[in-house]
Amino acid sequence: MALKNTQYDTIMRAYNRRQLDHKRNQNARISEAYAAAPLLSEIDAQIAVLSVRKAKRLLSGDDTALDSLKDEIAVLSRKRTAVLKANGFPSDYLDMHYTCPDCLDTGYAENVKCHCFKQAVIDLLYTQSNIRDILERENFQTFCYDFYSETMINPATGHSALTTIRQIVAECKQFIHNFDEICENIFLYGDTGVGKTFLSHCIANELLETSHSVIYFTSFELFDLFSKATFQRYDNDKESQQMHTYIFDCDLLIIDDLGTELTNSFVSSQLFLCINERLLRKKSTLISTNLSLDVFRDTYSERTFSRISSNYMMRKVIGDDIRIKKKLSGGGA
Repeated sequence: MALKNTQYDTIMRAYNRRQLDHKRNQNARISEAYAAAPLLSEIDAQIAVLSVRKAKRLLSGDDTALDSLKDEIAVLSRKRTAVLKANGFPSDYLDMHYTCPDCLDTGYAENVKCHCFKQAVIDLLYTQSNIRDILERENFQTFCYDFYSETMINPATGHSALTTIRQIVAECKQFIHNFDEICENIFLYGDTGVGKTFLSHCIANELLETSHSVIYFTSFELFDLFSKATFQRYDNDKESQQMHTYIFDCDLLIIDDLGTELTNSFVSSQLFLCINERLLRKKSTLISTNLSLDVFRDTYSERTFSRISSNYMMRKVIGDDIRIKKKLSGGGA
């Protein structure tokens, strides 16, 4: 799947800007540290001289005294770290800091496109998947339990709305913690306004912060894209075709408000295809819906429901409509 030249150039320009920004920040940190501890400048100068001498010997094939040079550089490096700490700076304060340490902000790791490049393509092709602005407001740090009642009880479990949401949040955090080791999926269901979308944003934020590729769709957006990729000519909508591929391959796919779209046989078949394909590829999916389990099964088929019930952590979120509570209280978290 090839990007257009202009799309590729746009992404690489962003990487170049990122590298320049990090270099400027590093230079500013170096100036600050040198001013606070002039000895650091002398140590770095000595390390530079020894490093050049070492490189020259390696290039000339003269490996005599290389171990001695390495030892001298190591001693100076330890001294450098000690001076930094003594002046209140972290040990890596003078190092270059990268947004993505895997590719050092080049977009490529070992001549292969990095996972951060994949997310950059997703953000370029489908700008709404880049929900950074929303995630600044809706994340685990701003998640508020005050809207969940201790007296509203789920008769199936005997747990209150507050106890239930605390348990679900803990499980979602465990899902994030295990994300790279275990392929898991989440199915959140419950009434409108109980916090399912907010919780989805919390998970998306955590995974994006750790350089995972995440695509967020409402159900309408997802099936609209499937429709374009299926029925429109390839030449007329290359971006839909490209996104269609990324839907199956991104680290986490979020399908929000499933059941609000106009459901028909095409939608049902595409949902099954999407769920099944991601299971086969061992890629995680998060689905939220306002539908009850019985209605969901009747709407999307027994086969689809069976795939989900067998492979997803299914959790019912209960509570009052938080949007209404916020309006009545004049805002809130």
